[in-house]
Amino acid sequence: MNSLPAIVTGISGGVDSAVAACLLQKEGYRVAGINIRILDTHDENPSLEPSPLVISDHPDFQIPVFSLNLSMKFFDEVIRYFRNEYLSGRTPNPCMVCNKTIKWYGLLEGARMLGAKMIATGHYARTSFSDGRYRIMKGCDPEKDQSYFLWMLSQTDLSKTLLPLGTLTKPEVRELARTFGVRAAEKKESQEICFVPNDDYCSYLKNSIPGLEKQVAGGEIVDVEGKVLGRHRGYPFYTIGQRRGLGISAPEPLYVTGVDADHNRILVGRKVDLECRVLTASGLNWVGIEPPSSAFETAARIRYRDRESPCRVEPIGDNEATVTFETPKYGLTPGQAVVFYRSEEVLGGGFIGHTHQP
Repeated sequence: MNSLPAIVTGISGGVDSAVAACLLQKEGYRVAGINIRILDTHDENPSLEPSPLVISDHPDFQIPVFSLNLSMKFFDEVIRYFRNEYLSGRTPNPCMVCNKTIKWYGLLEGARMLGAKMIATGHYARTSFSDGRYRIMKGCDPEKDQSYFLWMLSQTDLSKTLLPLGTLTKPEVRELARTFGVRAAEKKESQEICFVPNDDYCSYLKNSIPGLEKQVAGGEIVDVEGKVLGRHRGYPFYTIGQRRGLGISAPEPLYVTGVDADHNRILVGRKVDLECRVLTASGLNWVGIEPPSSAFETAARIRYRDRESPCRVEPIGDNEATVTFETPKYGLTPGQAVVFYRSEEVLGGGFIGHTHQP
């Protein structure tokens, strides 16, 4: 049993995951890395295999890496979700769904196969435990804080998770990478969706869903009064807040304010029409608190780079709530996530559904 790793660390090939693994080994843990393959041939019965990935050239950080092919699961749970959300007129966030259904699932499976007790990732966030609950806390570097993406994790997930980079800044991580001999020390970060070439989701949808472009082209572009202003190239190819590429002229700039998938219609309006105070959130997952039974005041983000804004959360079902912001938010987008915070802590989150004025 002594040869088995105590911690399994996700290894993506980037600098963050490599430094996380090296930090844990430096602290005395027995560490193994797992590289989750998601764009490979589909494997109905995935198993761990030795990976050619090398984390470090330093002799003190020769960490074994295994690969786990979850390409079939990734297609079923992330790519299908991505496509279906656009076809439903919503804007998906595949990275947070991937975190829950692929990364944490894969690392916990890998840990089980290797006999490890804990897992770790290179996310810039922190965990803590108090009052009988595991909690998600913001990363100490406000420029890199990734707590927004982790609201879907369960208490079981968090009980087995370490986040070694939560107290570090990106420059500090790069300096550690050089010290550890990490090959990816100078590798640039990618902000693109991993399965969408050139970050062009429109071309991806056209190429991956045969006949889609022809099927949805030519629908109406309608203003807030219901007046038809033109025709569009297909409702899945537009997102809330979009200004360019509308193909219509108007005396003032117009923005996409709504996507009506049922009628293949795009709604447009002025920038002020993108302001909204009320949304309905569904698929809620509460991390820092028990599911609330009554309304309460907190703060929330509606996108990764958003700042928390004061709001009131009112439960309307087992996993739904109405969220009302004190001041209007700009560009509330169905399909994205609203994540609730109390100071440095993530209380929970859910997916933005309907948006409306009170």
